[in-house]
Amino acid sequence: MVHHSTFWQHLVPQHLISRITGKLANCKIVSIKNNLIRIFIERYHVDMQLAEEPDYTKYPSFNAFFTRALKPGIRPITTETNAIACPADGAVSQQGRIMADRIFQAKEQDYSLESLLGGDANVAATFRDGYFSTVYLAPKDYHRLHMPLSGKLREMIYIPGKLFSVNQASAKHIPSLFARNERVVALFEGETGPFAMILVGAIIVASIETVWSGLVAPQRTRDIVRTSYTNSNIELKKGDEMGRFQLGSTVIMLFSGKTVRWENNINANSPVVMGQKLGEIQ
Repeated sequence: MVHHSTFWQHLVPQHLISRITGKLANCKIVSIKNNLIRIFIERYHVDMQLAEEPDYTKYPSFNAFFTRALKPGIRPITTETNAIACPADGAVSQQGRIMADRIFQAKEQDYSLESLLGGDANVAATFRDGYFSTVYLAPKDYHRLHMPLSGKLREMIYIPGKLFSVNQASAKHIPSLFARNERVVALFEGETGPFAMILVGAIIVASIETVWSGLVAPQRTRDIVRTSYTNSNIELKKGDEMGRFQLGSTVIMLFSGKTVRWENNINANSPVVMGQKLGEIQ
């Protein structure tokens, strides 16, 4: 049964809307991009004092504004050994144990770990009975993504899919939302074991980028694309930038191998900032 609050998302041409929005977001005509940015700042109450460049008219396009850098030092990275650093500004949607192959999405909603990872049973087995944390980035938030732990990149998997919104209403009413949307899976090997970062696309998300490959999504193919990095020696430190969203979305982290103890003060819908301690691998 499709819920009335998300019904429209099943009807609209999601990918076409996102492509058109992407072209507009890259527009460099001064009057158009300045008006777009100004309206967005006012509508979503964006705090430009956090930005390295607080003058919105200085950004060459809406996308440049949207993926803006923060002032240096404004988001200190937790330095505790084995502490998991929050990868983004936003809010924790959910976090906890992966119950065998099921990940909690919202009340009365969960989804399959294997389907989230594109149907790969071997990769899913790595994280079975592990831990997960889902962080939602609202439109007003900083949209660069950073490493929760230090790790060596093993593989990247592009998984085509839908572009449903990933807000609270959608998570509550669209079954297996995160395992249905277009997404990019980055698999890492860390000092405490394997971990994964899944960058989930959404309606009006023009693109998903990673620092090692540039633009990953959208792609013209409707096939899963796997890229091995086992021989590339790409290592990123905790807190390093690893990717970007052009318009808001969600990042899901998976942890395997050892127990994760989450911070007591972080629950569902808790606001978080990049770099703060989410928990600790024990």
